[in-house]
Amino acid sequence: MKRSRALVLSVVGALATALGVVWLAPAAYAAGVTASFVKTSDWGTGWEGKYTITNGGTATVNGWNLGFDLAAGTTVGTYWDALLTSSGQRHTFTNRSWNGTIAPGASVSFGFLGSGSGVPSNCRLNGAACTGGTTPTTPPPTTPPPTTPPPTSPPPVTGLPKHILTGYWHNFDNPAVELRLRDVPAEYDLVAVAFADAAGTPGAVGFAIDPGLSASLGGYTDADFSADVRTLQSRGKKVIISVGGETGRVVVNSSASAVAFADSVYALIQRYGFDGVDIDLENGLDPTYMAQALRSLRAKVGSSLIIAMAPQTIDMQNPATSYFKLALDIRDILTVVNTQFYNSGAMLGCDNNAAYAQGTVNFIVALACIQLEAGLRPDQVGLGLPAGPGAAGGGIVAPSVVNAALDCLTRGTNCGSFRPPRTYPALRGAMTWSINWDVTHNTSFARTVSPHLRTLP
Repeated sequence: MKRSRALVLSVVGALATALGVVWLAPAAYAAGVTASFVKTSDWGTGWEGKYTITNGGTATVNGWNLGFDLAAGTTVGTYWDALLTSSGQRHTFTNRSWNGTIAPGASVSFGFLGSGSGVPSNCRLNGAACTGGTTPTTPPPTTPPPTTPPPTSPPPVTGLPKHILTGYWHNFDNPAVELRLRDVPAEYDLVAVAFADAAGTPGAVGFAIDPGLSASLGGYTDADFSADVRTLQSRGKKVIISVGGETGRVVVNSSASAVAFADSVYALIQRYGFDGVDIDLENGLDPTYMAQALRSLRAKVGSSLIIAMAPQTIDMQNPATSYFKLALDIRDILTVVNTQFYNSGAMLGCDNNAAYAQGTVNFIVALACIQLEAGLRPDQVGLGLPAGPGAAGGGIVAPSVVNAALDCLTRGTNCGSFRPPRTYPALRGAMTWSINWDVTHNTSFARTVSPHLRTLP
């Protein structure tokens, strides 16, 4: 989320550029080059797989290709650290420019998502058996890892509607309209207070009403704010504290800082009455320790705790990267991920073959599809867009475009040229940065999107 009036992050469409690879005949490789496969997670209807290629020989490997078969009904989705070509049920991965050379004793790996119950078979590495003439596959685990439950697990009990509109409320003074919390328009179901930031002990966060905002409002105190939280809740709304933001300095990278984070957020919940927490750390996060922190907080608060996230688009391109991995690791307690579909430039969609331009239905749908096909439940996926000019540096769309993207994902209607592989009627809804910017623009975002959410399946 952005406190400044405009910020353009240039993330170019180079993600979609095919890179050259080196092909060598099997005879050119030393004996002892093997590949092993593991499932790093399994959620019943799909799984995440990883191949590790190890050079156990004495000569350097200069390029590799690995192929395997998948049974009918099992497909490959998103992949990373390799290039893919497929023919029927045969899938062949080849090295990228940076990981084709494997020194003796070294190894490289690549990963991908599978949809369906099948596992790789008939694995061939540079034309030879991947390991000793056998196919290195790992059967599905008898029990899923405790941090990656299947996406069919029921949503946490949060008291939120099926489809929600989320908005961010400014605890600072900028060119947007300043608002007391109680004056948030009624169309918003979930209000994220922006922001709590680092305070004292590593991992700990603090919050208080910003003096500049208080002055702009003619005097607005912590007591006023606390009363306003209760006022919104009496109207059936939920209020959460958002941590971080564009300039946030919160770092949770150890067990001690995870404890400090959980304890400090819990203290804010007790003091102000927040219904949960939103993670908006735009300068990176450690998924292991943040998961520890959020699970600890959940244990303190209980199943009613709302846990939201607001990653940038680049953070949700690859399930193995920090933000995406965190979302998958805590999906049993996660409420919603509202990805910021703006300030990003062109990005890769879930079809892996095109860079979609921001500010279009195609961009929103194709990028949301990555999360929906990678293991998040549809009710955990929200579409984050700016409320209008001034709110972002790029990716601003008319609210009608947001509604079209919602229709495409939930009903299969009003799509652009990209159509998702299926519909997701339980899609959670939409988010905007911000409520203040929306009010600045006559509340056109909320007044357009909120009624439409009520019509979704």
